[in-house]
Amino acid sequence: MSVKAVTHLNFRGDARAALTFYQSVFGGDVALVTYKDAGNVQDPSEADQVMWGQVTAGSGFHVMGYDVPSHMPWNRGENAYFVSLRGETAEEVTAYWDGLSDGATVLRPLGPAQWAPLYGMLNDRFGVTWVVDVVSEYAMS
Repeated sequence: MSVKAVTHLNFRGDARAALTFYQSVFGGDVALVTYKDAGNVQDPSEADQVMWGQVTAGSGFHVMGYDVPSHMPWNRGENAYFVSLRGETAEEVTAYWDGLSDGATVLRPLGPAQWAPLYGMLNDRFGVTWVVDVVSEYAMS
């Protein structure tokens, strides 16, 4: 078993530019999935914005990011990041979720998602937002 915590940065319309910039600084590979790619367009003007993205480099550098949709609150100084916790198995992720849930506000219950066998989001009792999922290969449809 293996678990990895990754900083998940939140942007308002410039995630692609930010992740491309970080890739230019740290090297490695950038991967982007737009709201249109995922079939999750709620505002046509945001279809090409990043629903999920990451930069990974051989050095160990790893950062994730996305564009917060306009219908959701976003404040650069208040919710500019999440901690993304990714595990290899449902059992492993569920155990971490159960621990983090103690005293937390669940924003999205742990369950299947279009991009992962399990995904959930919560604010822990200390105000930190965690996105938790089981690692899987993303297959665009």
